Amino acid sequence: MDWIDSWLIPIIISFVIGFGLLVGFAYTTWIERRGYGLFQLRRGPNRAGPFGLLQPWADAVKAFFKEELVLDTVDKVVYVIAPGIAMGMALLPFGVIPFGSTITLFGREISLHLADVSIGLLWVLGVAGLGTYGIVLGGWSSNNKYSLMGALRTTAQLLSYELPLGLAILSVVLTVGSLKPSDIVAFQSPVPLFVLQPVAFLIFIVSMFAEANRSPFDLPETENELTAGFSTEYNGIKFALFFMAEYIHVINAGALCTTLFLGGWRGPFVDQVPILSLFYFSVKVIAVIFFFVWVRASLPRVRFDKSMAFNWKFLMPLGLANLAVTAVVLTFLP
Repeated sequence: MDWIDSWLIPIIISFVIGFGLLVGFAYTTWIERRGYGLFQLRRGPNRAGPFGLLQPWADAVKAFFKEELVLDTVDKVVYVIAPGIAMGMALLPFGVIPFGSTITLFGREISLHLADVSIGLLWVLGVAGLGTYGIVLGGWSSNNKYSLMGALRTTAQLLSYELPLGLAILSVVLTVGSLKPSDIVAFQSPVPLFVLQPVAFLIFIVSMFAEANRSPFDLPETENELTAGFSTEYNGIKFALFFMAEYIHVINAGALCTTLFLGGWRGPFVDQVPILSLFYFSVKVIAVIFFFVWVRASLPRVRFDKSMAFNWKFLMPLGLANLAVTAVVLTFLP
């Protein structure tokens, strides 16, 4: 019966992760719109179902049946595959993130992660970086000056902010001594790493806003400057794929932040009731998502040159200094 552990269980977990991310994307948009309503003293979506809970599904049906227009001037092959690249790369990072402890089901012990590999963080950084290609190719293939400018901004912003992001993660790796996400979660008992690495935590949070193209760093799609940036010429289901990829990146950011700094799935009574680990992980991810919404509702968009200067003149030196301090402290600690 080795095929059950080797094939069936990983396939089921893959479908669960994929379905969970798609449902999570739908209700991340609901959290954001309802959150905006709270911050702006209005109701938000409240017509489709109780509290507007069916609004994401109404939007999905509308996007699916919307007429698609493809201009003759676009590079059709690249134009079509670009949203798929962005969406595919958004789904892959969750494959190595542990979202719960080990549970017993039908007499079998099942670990709540898809793959527990020794280079898990490298996998996350690699596939997250490849997602940039979907946006860049979409902007270039649209043959539109606004789209091209959005693609160029994406290239500059994401490549720039990946460096302090990597330095923050490297500080965590030095502290734990492992690239494996499960080892990082195990290390955070009982003290989460945001207590031991507060500077790395702040650098990580700011960099994730830029990596996910979220306000105040949503410069690749500035409506008041670039119409819709890289997605100006996209509509219908292709635009929906870009839209989904952005929100799934937000979920990935919340999951990665939870894993690296907030103790992962750990919490009270997890050892006695293992299913609680899934609850704790979900609550922490939702809290990070709500923080993304809070920041977007509170802060204005920064100017592009100011964003680049902030990265290269402040975040990078701060990340290098924090990494150096971490190395020195770990060297002289007993």
